[in-house]
Amino acid sequence: MKKGFYTIMSAQFFSSLADNALFVAAVELLKTSGAEEWQRAALVPMFALFYVILAPFVGAFADAVPKGRVMLYSNGIKVIGCLTMLFGTHPLAAYAIVGLGAAAYSPAKYGILTELLPPSQLVKANGWIEGLTITSIILGVLLGGQLIGPHMAPYLLALDLPGFDTGVDTPPEAAIASIVLLYVLAALFNLYIPRTDVPLEPLPHRLLALLPDFMSCNRRLWRDRLGQISLATTTLFWGVSGNLRYIVLAWAAAALGYTTTQASSLVGVVAVGTAVGAVMASMMMRLDHAPKVIPLGITMGLLVVLMNGISNVWVAIPFLIVLGGLGGFLVVPMNALLQHRGHNLMGAGRSIAVQNFNEQTCILALGALYAAFTRWGMTAFVAITIFGVLVTGMMLLIGLWHRRNVRRYPIEVEHLLTIARSDRH
Repeated sequence: MKKGFYTIMSAQFFSSLADNALFVAAVELLKTSGAEEWQRAALVPMFALFYVILAPFVGAFADAVPKGRVMLYSNGIKVIGCLTMLFGTHPLAAYAIVGLGAAAYSPAKYGILTELLPPSQLVKANGWIEGLTITSIILGVLLGGQLIGPHMAPYLLALDLPGFDTGVDTPPEAAIASIVLLYVLAALFNLYIPRTDVPLEPLPHRLLALLPDFMSCNRRLWRDRLGQISLATTTLFWGVSGNLRYIVLAWAAAALGYTTTQASSLVGVVAVGTAVGAVMASMMMRLDHAPKVIPLGITMGLLVVLMNGISNVWVAIPFLIVLGGLGGFLVVPMNALLQHRGHNLMGAGRSIAVQNFNEQTCILALGALYAAFTRWGMTAFVAITIFGVLVTGMMLLIGLWHRRNVRRYPIEVEHLLTIARSDRH
């Protein structure tokens, strides 16, 4: 791997660490302020909101500005979101600002991989960066849980600036103030991300002119015989897993009687399995073999349903590790195949923006549905059943879709697989 790859990984680690710690702190902030549970559930779709709204623009922006600088600006926006949450803005609105920073960050983070590395290293690079991202999720939710917990919170609240009232008076507020420093650290790494030799593509004078181009790119990827399969798989995976992050918190509270601090450790357990699966996929899978992991998605959906029968933490831990491992092994080769097809069809930044649009639209839709059902009294157990059945059914349909493509368009599919196979070398 090139030297700049490790700088990108470091920046991604600390930014993602802060994102996940902030999620736990925001959940607790809403909980301690007396907000209804549906508002806590709504944090997930609020984070996805700007991914969807700005999707036509952030990809082109990532292709028009050096990607290291885009990542730097994005972390600055996340800091603003934290500060607004800290000083009185409603947590849902402030968390949407953090989501704005994340929306701008993602095309640059993934797009620079295709610029910096040859196609033969994309699966390996995705495995490592996804594995590191999952590690940051593990440590982030654990860190967030500890920052609001009874051991660390008193020490944070005891810290203050002489002669200045910070207004930080509760454990969640102290946690958020600490998380700002993680975003600043990520921004420092952004300063050292190398500029690649790929020429920049200037933005049009009229930003609305990007809409037809974005819609065209979206259609192009959905019409590609391999792009459509990988895009459908990653869209479903992230749509469900993005919401499972909160659902596991709710499930742990209902099934095990856990507090937010205790439940955050189980979110980390799922992420441990995902990290292991991601690294294994990076070592074992080839780009042209990515469609072979579709059955793992069906199995994953069935396991989600079986979560409802677990009431013992010592059964839950290995179960959640296996569940996460299947997800990690599924998403890494599919993500790499999607990046490969997108890069060939339209360029790195635009293809990642299309991917984010579809995935975050799924997160937004499922999250809004879950928040609405929660407001109407639906339990976490029912939500888990719905999500599991949805994953199983949709992955079955995706598998049938790919088999239909192979049967009806054998020459086209084999040609695309040959391109992926040749790009391994």
